[in-house]
Amino acid sequence: MKKGEKRKQELLGIAHRLFLERGYENTSVDDIIEEAGIAKGTYYYYFESKEQTLEEVIDMMLDQMASAAEMVLGMNISIQEKLIGVMSCFRPEEGEHGIGEVLHRPENIVMHEKTNAKLLKRAVPILSKVVEQAVKEGIAACEDIEERVKIILLISSALFDDDKSSETNVRVYIDVIERILYAKPGSFAFIEAIVGGK
Repeated sequence: MKKGEKRKQELLGIAHRLFLERGYENTSVDDIIEEAGIAKGTYYYYFESKEQTLEEVIDMMLDQMASAAEMVLGMNISIQEKLIGVMSCFRPEEGEHGIGEVLHRPENIVMHEKTNAKLLKRAVPILSKVVEQAVKEGIAACEDIEERVKIILLISSALFDDDKSSETNVRVYIDVIERILYAKPGSFAFIEAIVGGK
């Protein structure tokens, strides 16, 4: 990694930590600069604004999620465990929900949409491989897998973004997934282990 890229990654790491500790709104560019021990001009060499920094922090988080999901994909475990593992990788960690809350504000709708598009771009190919394996093993029986996975992820985002899902929502969600993938009723009930604790 080149020196300039290394410095940028260090700044993203500092911004990520401060956004989580203090909240995005309560972290200023000056806070990031002070923590990094750099001049303001150095910060603006790498980022046009605090908003761009947030966007790149989100990219960094999504890259980490995708790397973790790829590792799960390569494991010698059951389809059920693989699906739970991959889907769990694409959920924010406990302390990262504050960044998600920023994205849900009306003034951040454009960034929210961009983040969802980036999430789909990273998650769909990985989850599609899990579903392809499910089809080979006779658990699911569908074609057009990437499109089906995309629909499932869009439903997931709409249903679980606010962390206020009811038991009925979870039950219907599992039923919908089974229907989308042409799976036998009950074959994806294990998904409740991911979303049922909300």
